[in-house]
Amino acid sequence: MIVPSTPRPPARGFRAALALSFLALLPPSVLAQKAAAPAVPDSLDRLNQAVDGLTKKVWPSVVQIMVTGYGAREENGRGDGNTFMTRQRSLGSGFVIDPEGYIMTNAHVVSGAQRVQVVLPPTNADGSLMSALSPKMTVLPARIVGVSSEIDLALLKVDGLKAPALPLATYRDLRQGETVFAFGSPGGLRNTLTHGLISAVARQTDPDSPLIYIQTDAPINPGNSGGPLVNVRGEVVGVNTFIMSQSGGNEGLGFAIPSATARTVFRQLKQYGQLRRQEVGMTLQTITPPMAASLGLERDSGVIVADVWPGGPAEAAGVRIGDVLLSVDGQAAENLPTVNYFFRLRDSDKPVDLVVLAGKTQKLYKVTPVEQSSDFDSAALATDPERNLVAPLGIIGVEIDPRLAAGAKGLRDPYGIIVAARAAGAVAEIPLLPRDIIRSFNNEQTASLVGLRRMLAELKPGAPVTLQIQREGRLMFVSFTME
Repeated sequence: MIVPSTPRPPARGFRAALALSFLALLPPSVLAQKAAAPAVPDSLDRLNQAVDGLTKKVWPSVVQIMVTGYGAREENGRGDGNTFMTRQRSLGSGFVIDPEGYIMTNAHVVSGAQRVQVVLPPTNADGSLMSALSPKMTVLPARIVGVSSEIDLALLKVDGLKAPALPLATYRDLRQGETVFAFGSPGGLRNTLTHGLISAVARQTDPDSPLIYIQTDAPINPGNSGGPLVNVRGEVVGVNTFIMSQSGGNEGLGFAIPSATARTVFRQLKQYGQLRRQEVGMTLQTITPPMAASLGLERDSGVIVADVWPGGPAEAAGVRIGDVLLSVDGQAAENLPTVNYFFRLRDSDKPVDLVVLAGKTQKLYKVTPVEQSSDFDSAALATDPERNLVAPLGIIGVEIDPRLAAGAKGLRDPYGIIVAARAAGAVAEIPLLPRDIIRSFNNEQTASLVGLRRMLAELKPGAPVTLQIQREGRLMFVSFTME
């Protein structure tokens, strides 16, 4: 005998007759009250209203990013042929992080950019989005202020942008299971909203990297990169960055850079155009049970000071090898990735409060950190913006002289022009970043600012240019067309 998985409902006529019989038993006053009672919104209606209010608050500050540049492509696509540079277009997302026109996105979104543009969402007067079929589109040019490839964040500037900034959430208040919304343009589909929750507040995807991410099951796909992951209050809890996927699409494993990271990176990129780390002069290591047993430590997990650098801030403060780290600025030092992450993104000129366990004695040390700087930072800070301006490239340049070359580490050759900063009004079509070293201009060495300006002056509008530069220790070509 076949038994249906769901019981068969009674016949429609029987149900109708039963309902009429029940209504006939009610007094007329009750029937009148039921007819006059206004409809009360249920919980789903209220949820819809809340989400509608959230989107009206957030969408005016979310943008699509269109990038035109050059990228490497293999000739035969099998990994064994010649690789050559081709003109490519890519799309990503971003959000307004400062009302002065600053936009945060991922570094990989603007990697190799020759031209960057942002597309503003078409909104009504009340902040709601216009129809998805609306042809209205506002496209504005953007310039790259600074990039941190290691953390995968970039800061853009759009002059004249009139859009509110999204507030950044307090990362330490984030909880597993919180409802979040991902705003962006997955697959180039502008103004797409997805919904999910926080799967984990702190996830380390690479055991050799101190970077920490927020994990979410809110659907994220290519094109969402750089867009905001927002809580129910409209605060940015993270910057959507990457997914883990076998198919290339969303499988519920999305990762976002925490708001605390975005806050520090924004401040430093806006001020310096680059990240400037603080160093306390010590090496830390994870405590293992065998280590704890053999060294007689009071705990078998946590973080231990493995080395104190001679002449460094930690040594000056009294920190010793073998001290067990308990807290950093009041935050528990439970594991090495968390501690390294804290030091990497610390952005304060105050001494670091280190609480350690020396044997069985708890001690507090105040360590004054030093700023880790580039070999070229001192020269860059001493530049004269007017004398060192290279207007056609939109940069402030510094010549590498014998003194600089002698003290620099990782410099390929003892010549070139250091990009000390992007000049005000610089355009994104010339994708140079602070600390880049310009080595050649259309195959001609660039050893002086005078020579570089001469080569630029000889060009006609529309002439192609290829610079060879050194960036983060590696050589690469940057190509563009002079306006």
